[in-house]
Amino acid sequence: MKILTAEQIRAWDQFTIEHEPITSIDLMERAASKCFEWLEENNWLIFPFTIFCGKGNNGGDGLAIARMLANRGCTVSVYILEFGHKGTEDFQANLARLHQYPAVTIQFIQEESPEGVNGTNFHELSKNTVVIDALFGSGLARPLDGITSKLVDHINGSGCTVIAIDIPSGMAVDRSSKGNTIIKADYTLSFQTYKLAFLAGENSEFMGEVVILDIGLSSEYLSRLGTKLELIDDSIIDSIYKPRNKFAHKGNFGHALIIAGSYGKIGAAVLSSKSCLRTGAGLLTCFIPKCGYEIMQTALPEAMVMTDTNSSIITKVDDDPSKYDSIGIGPGIGTASETRSAIKELLSVHKKPIVIDADGLNGLSMEKKLPPLPADSILTPHPKEFERLFGECKDDFERIDKAIVNAKLLNCSIVLKGHHTLIATAGGKGYFNSTGNAGMATAGSGDVLTGMITALLAQGYSSEQAAILGVYLHGCAGDIAAIENSQEAMIAGDIIDSIGKAFKQLAS
Repeated sequence: MKILTAEQIRAWDQFTIEHEPITSIDLMERAASKCFEWLEENNWLIFPFTIFCGKGNNGGDGLAIARMLANRGCTVSVYILEFGHKGTEDFQANLARLHQYPAVTIQFIQEESPEGVNGTNFHELSKNTVVIDALFGSGLARPLDGITSKLVDHINGSGCTVIAIDIPSGMAVDRSSKGNTIIKADYTLSFQTYKLAFLAGENSEFMGEVVILDIGLSSEYLSRLGTKLELIDDSIIDSIYKPRNKFAHKGNFGHALIIAGSYGKIGAAVLSSKSCLRTGAGLLTCFIPKCGYEIMQTALPEAMVMTDTNSSIITKVDDDPSKYDSIGIGPGIGTASETRSAIKELLSVHKKPIVIDADGLNGLSMEKKLPPLPADSILTPHPKEFERLFGECKDDFERIDKAIVNAKLLNCSIVLKGHHTLIATAGGKGYFNSTGNAGMATAGSGDVLTGMITALLAQGYSSEQAAILGVYLHGCAGDIAAIENSQEAMIAGDIIDSIGKAFKQLAS
């Protein structure tokens, strides 16, 4: 699913109007109808509604929804922000239509009015009222201030259920709104496709549950449009996933090497190795410190095990790395100077892509300069590890941009972990994951992902494909594990146990 900028969204509306063809007010009616249908299907019509409108097209949506609610006998009050201008033509047309419904209360909110709550003409909102936010849509270009900011604070403090139309007012589509006044919605009814703002963690407290409504915008426009960002959907996964040939043997699915563990952290090696096998690697060798030999042989008899000469840490990968189809390094290895030297040596001699995670990344961040990486390697940092490597970021949007820039510079894929994990590719594109849940924020979850991506890389998937499919499957397995165990009780091993079910779901 392509993720559009605010400018591209406006152009999509205009293209649809010109080429369907359809008038702009009829397109607005279509959008309002979809919102009304959602309200009806989810049993909201039993409540009274208070709708706050600006004088742009988002406000026009709100007025059209008010009319549809009134048609069904709902109690509706409308409040319009008054700034002395008429508003858009479609807003004015919908306001004229709404005036034909005398049961709908229409009032204007003006800065100079001394009446009402806190020195304004804001009325008290009953807790059982459903508030619809139609103040500002995707076209907002500046932070809210003055009477508008006070109104948003009033709505946020009301305790009412709030449903935002298009995007919560005060939230920008494709840049940070951090620190700004924003509507705190319980639901956001948006149109046609996800907006970048909905994928940024910093906006999580404002958008509630996001619902994407299909309003029939032109598919021709979207097919022609190139975008830098996409949300991973079924079509993307279907284009990547390769079912097994029934005549295949283990040699067809690659030989993976996992370099992991240190004294007290052999569990990380077990988790990454087990997930590697569960994700389909034909053969697996684990390279670990001596202290983990018995643990690994017992926990994972399907894997071959090699050990470092050191009993506690990795000091030198004393093996020919070229015989492996993929290498994953980092889970639980620590950042001792000997281990960091072993990583640098491996990077200097190995020419195939390497998956680098956790302490592998932390070790690299301790170097004065990031050493050259084999082309198409995959880095899997969480936000703090990312900032240790590439510098601090003032907000999520800067972090996204920096990930895409550095992936291209380093000719690698960067898997920036989060609720909607970003896969930034060497080609300059970014893919946000659509699976996963908060229960996966648990020790060892990242180690599981490392093993999964390493396995896919060993099976012949490209680095970009392995990263996208690995992250998607990891989240899918986590969603299955959450259903079976709850988010609170989930542990990393539950994700591994659900990988097979995730593959079944993918195949079906």
